[in-house]
Amino acid sequence: MTPDKPTAPPRRADAERNRDKILAAARAAFAEPGAQVSMAEVSRRAGVGMATLYRNFPGRRELLEALYVDEVDAVCEAAKTVGGETPGAAFAAWLHRFFAFFISKHDIASELLAQTDGDDPVFSENRARVLAAGRPLLTAAQEAREIREDLTLEQMCDMVIAIAAIHGDPDYVEPILRAALDGLRPVGDGAPA
Repeated sequence: MTPDKPTAPPRRADAERNRDKILAAARAAFAEPGAQVSMAEVSRRAGVGMATLYRNFPGRRELLEALYVDEVDAVCEAAKTVGGETPGAAFAAWLHRFFAFFISKHDIASELLAQTDGDDPVFSENRARVLAAGRPLLTAAQEAREIREDLTLEQMCDMVIAIAAIHGDPDYVEPILRAALDGLRPVGDGAPA
């Protein structure tokens, strides 16, 4: 039997607000094209002192991880709340959300990879969380015979990631994504052979 991990004391409301302000400021800063965001810039945008910033995030890596995990949380939550007229439509809507996540976090993930390797638990554990969240949607869509059964969720997510890596504006990339998602329909249901 393993001993219980000590739990962190609950944060004060003002400390939680400061953390949220820092994350919101960092999220906005990193979303800007070609962003080279320093910790001092995040502190300035959040309206908090450097000590408050470093108390919440001892280094850049911790801040980047928190941003990445927050977005993974949103993708996982979207799997529970995504809408669609059919199970296949709900699964496709979730894959669109996953696509948006990957595009928005590409720079953050790249910077995290520069500080570690691809085997880092922050990537493997969060990938496992995303797959676990999406799996019930895929199962429902496959049981409804709206999504083909010869591809795994891992393959479908890798396809979306590959499309997200294509350089181009949304008007260029979005039709590619739609065509790929159309290809997930079983042959004979309007999908190309």
